[in-house]
Amino acid sequence: MSFGARLRVAIDAYGPLCVGIDPHEVLLRAWGLDASASGAREFGLRTVEAATGRVGVVKPQVAFYERYGAAGFAALEDVMAAARAADLLVIADAKRGDIGTTMDGYAAAWLVPGAPLECDAVTLSPYLGADALHGALTTALDHDKGAFVLAATSNPEAAAIQRARVDEEESVAERIAHDVAARNIGAPGSLGSVGLVVGATVDRRAFGLTDIVLAGTPILAPGFGAQGAEPADLARLFGYVASQVVASESRSVLSAGAAGPGALATRIEERAALYRRR
Repeated sequence: MSFGARLRVAIDAYGPLCVGIDPHEVLLRAWGLDASASGAREFGLRTVEAATGRVGVVKPQVAFYERYGAAGFAALEDVMAAARAADLLVIADAKRGDIGTTMDGYAAAWLVPGAPLECDAVTLSPYLGADALHGALTTALDHDKGAFVLAATSNPEAAAIQRARVDEEESVAERIAHDVAARNIGAPGSLGSVGLVVGATVDRRAFGLTDIVLAGTPILAPGFGAQGAEPADLARLFGYVASQVVASESRSVLSAGAAGPGALATRIEERAALYRRR
């Protein structure tokens, strides 16, 4: 199955909640873990165990593993392998973006079956030019993997670039969305395999990201939970394309882990249920 088809199955079965795996030092300490690669590994494995059977998607934040060097990447490999073995879809939040053979190297690291860092999808930055992502997106589609390309992010300083006009008809974000949509033409099922990152705390229409532009495109939406957006807001924020949204939460869920794995599992189930009943 294509990544888009697998994502559709996961959302239909469990709802749109995606649990972030963000072993920030503050959270590691709160969980009684060392701020180390081994602590980040344990954090990730506990989160995977709590998420299994309650959501369909997890999203490890690569930076919180990369900070520990080779040991951190080894920990991330273990966490992602455990998640995929548990039938969770894994979106590696790596935000990679480069040109030529460098981009091909990133694609080989994250999107080729059997690679140590193999995931189901990876986040990509298009700001060296959307065409620079060609190799990575081709690799993803060739191997039934996915990607989420940054379009309208929630950090306020990004708006000046992402809302800038390419020409009289399109913003930068809208041009990126059209480039992504072209990759999904002819994709099986209702969702393509190449998606966009659209923050839940931004006015997507101000970026040119209307329902028509986003039709059929998976949307990874950070900003739910601690950043302010709530499950009840999903339909208002995303309208016709709400069924395509992967709603990412991290701190709002992970804070419960300080009380133990059982509390984390309960929090995940509670938050997932809020999305399912919206």
